[in-house]
Amino acid sequence: MVRSFHRAPAHTARYGRYAGGDPLAPPVPVQEALEAIGADVMAGTSAERAMREYLRRGGRGREGLDDLAQRVQQRRSELLRRHRLDGTLEEVRRLLDHAVLEERKQLVRDVELDDQTRAFAEMRLENLPQSTAAAVNELADYDWQSRTARADYDRIRELLGREMLDQRFAGMKDALENATDADRQAIRDMLGDLNDLLDKRRRGEDTQEDFDEFMRKHGDQFPEQPRDLDELLDTLAERSAAAQRMLNSMTPEQRDELLSLAAQAFGSPELRESLARLDANLRSLRPGEDWSGAESFSGDEPTGLGEATGIMQDLADLDSLTDQLSQAYPGARMDDIDLDALSRLVGEDAAVSAQTLRDLEQQLKDTGMLQRASDGALRLTPRAMRQLGRALLRDVATRQSGRLGRRETRHAGAAGDRTGATRAWAFGDTEPWDIPRTVSNAVLRTVADGGDPSGGVRLDTRDVEVVETEQRTQAAVALLVDTSFSMALDDRWVPMKRTALALHHLISTRFRGDTLQLIAFARYAEVMDIEQLTAKDAVWDKGTNLHHALLLAGRFFRRHPAAQPVLLIVTDGEPTAHLEPDGEAVFAYPPDPLTVAMTVRELDTVHRLGAQTTFFRLGDDPSLARFIDALAHRAGGQVVAPELDDLGRAVVDSYLGSREDWHGTPEDFGEMLRGRSWWW
Repeated sequence: MVRSFHRAPAHTARYGRYAGGDPLAPPVPVQEALEAIGADVMAGTSAERAMREYLRRGGRGREGLDDLAQRVQQRRSELLRRHRLDGTLEEVRRLLDHAVLEERKQLVRDVELDDQTRAFAEMRLENLPQSTAAAVNELADYDWQSRTARADYDRIRELLGREMLDQRFAGMKDALENATDADRQAIRDMLGDLNDLLDKRRRGEDTQEDFDEFMRKHGDQFPEQPRDLDELLDTLAERSAAAQRMLNSMTPEQRDELLSLAAQAFGSPELRESLARLDANLRSLRPGEDWSGAESFSGDEPTGLGEATGIMQDLADLDSLTDQLSQAYPGARMDDIDLDALSRLVGEDAAVSAQTLRDLEQQLKDTGMLQRASDGALRLTPRAMRQLGRALLRDVATRQSGRLGRRETRHAGAAGDRTGATRAWAFGDTEPWDIPRTVSNAVLRTVADGGDPSGGVRLDTRDVEVVETEQRTQAAVALLVDTSFSMALDDRWVPMKRTALALHHLISTRFRGDTLQLIAFARYAEVMDIEQLTAKDAVWDKGTNLHHALLLAGRFFRRHPAAQPVLLIVTDGEPTAHLEPDGEAVFAYPPDPLTVAMTVRELDTVHRLGAQTTFFRLGDDPSLARFIDALAHRAGGQVVAPELDDLGRAVVDSYLGSREDWHGTPEDFGEMLRGRSWWW
């Protein structure tokens, strides 16, 4: 019930049932989902498939589509294991046995009954067929002596009529309990008018006025209140098809018994004939319904015809939910999932889980994490790449400062030594705020605007002043990553991408004066932006052309003559290709002396530009270790041989160590990242 009240003359608030799911449910895990999707994308999966896979498997402590589909199948199996379909036949048999017993008692007690009549009646009762339906039909013209027995027999007819109607019109069994002759006549009239209306639809002669007239006369028998004949047809055909599937699921003996009993519904075959006509009309008008399916019930709980038909509808709805949750059909969308059916058949918590997954998919798109490219493919956006880089760098920070028992501290994060002066904040500044000056500016502005600072002040970006620091040295960072097939073959592909993304985010957010260039090298080398590298798939390509990568790095350093060159090389193999003057790559394995010589020559060139060089050697190949050690010694650099999980930390450590204005330890930097709010 909706209630309203007035807070003030101009405002009205309304109360109603909350329909937004669980208000105490945890927030939609967008960041967690993005990290999982990003990991799959870096492993070579498309963004579209990665998102579907995440929705399928769910997140930490959250159900996915597969979990929900499993619960749907468990519910389906439970219905089949619990029920059996002969409930109506069993109830008819019980009523019949009781009627015959009471009649025999009455024949013995009735002294006024002549011997011939008594003998004939006893003979008929003694020779009743074994078949329940045949026995009921045999007694259709029997002159009952016992009022109790006659009442039981009449209840059989009444029960059959109510059950048969309940098969086609849900809830009719209860509605017709203790029905009068007028109630039964109203049902006959409704069925006649309904069949006439459906006949007109089959001939294409029906109108909305015909439907409105039908509803005016019989609308109280349709609580769903359909708006037009199509809505009514959909409801009736779904129920009627379920009734047919229920009959198909019975044993042949049960089905024959039931069809034979149908003639006694309400004491005449008229109801059976009207319902048969209705079924024929519905089959003709809705041939797409499943009229031929069947199920195998194995339970001990008997069900009546109407209840069994409802169970068949539930089974059909569960099958539809299985299809919806699979999302395997063309054009599948999370919006296809019927949350009402899921809540009704599986549980409200299942509907909440599905709603969370639906909201997650929508938020990933609404917040600009995923978008359709011009070719129609779903891709991670630059914003998503920043979010992924942020998460990866947080992981690096945890590894750097994650020693047990160490107290977390907060650092100001200044870009250099403080000068003692302040200046107005500008977009992109990462220097710490001067709190006294900022608050004073806010107070003075509030007074100047005619406000009363005693009632509180509101900060504005115009009030903020930051502490000035000395100008730091800028760096030009070239990260060379090996993208030959061996990197993917030995599970180094994703750690390499994660490292590049973390370093890219660190430089673009914390050291904005620095410049980063990502260079991928296999048979050829190429400059890539972070989105290209992240989405790059591993392909079979012979060659590790470090020579070409060093050529591109040297060109990059020359474009930034005022910056400190920093060269970071991640590789798992010796150079097996070099670039000829005509631009063609030459491959040779084992490494050709010419390839080695040209690679060394280009490394010398980069060294003369002043580059601080670090090699990150992946793998335990002794010959690779000797070769990389020799290159590092020649370039005055160093070699790091990290475990794959520590590659990102090692690269960030090396980058920070190359900066002249960074005086902290890697652990200090890790704790700063974890402690400062600017991080996210």
